[in-house]
Amino acid sequence: MAKEISGYLKLQVKGGQANPSPPVGPALGSKGLNIMEFCKQFNGRSQDKMGQVLPVLITIYSDKSFDFVIKTPPAPVMLMEASKIKKGSNESNRVKVGSVTWAQVKEIAEVKMTDLNAFTVESAMKMVAGTARSMGIRVTGKAPWEN
Repeated sequence: MAKEISGYLKLQVKGGQANPSPPVGPALGSKGLNIMEFCKQFNGRSQDKMGQVLPVLITIYSDKSFDFVIKTPPAPVMLMEASKIKKGSNESNRVKVGSVTWAQVKEIAEVKMTDLNAFTVESAMKMVAGTARSMGIRVTGKAPWEN
């Protein structure tokens, strides 16, 4: 018989570095979940993505057990890594703080494809380019579909 779902919890945790300290501990503890069990499972599953910020969707069941799904890193985090900047621009329409190429945008779009509501890589690239623009990152070169 299927377990009854009592709720969901979304967290952003660095891969392979989950520990009971805030924000993980208080968020799970308030729901009555076993914090150490989550940390062990998460760290085991995210060893290959060590240090990257990973969104996690935790499904909480009525018997205080849980399942979780690890998503791909957020597009802004990946864009900051690609353009080698610490943070986005305060005035993204006026001040550009970095740049990425269309090849880098395509790489990020292909990684994010499972979590985006896009059917083609081209449309995913447009979404990632829009995120870059809103962060004050310039996309250099010519878009592949503008030939």
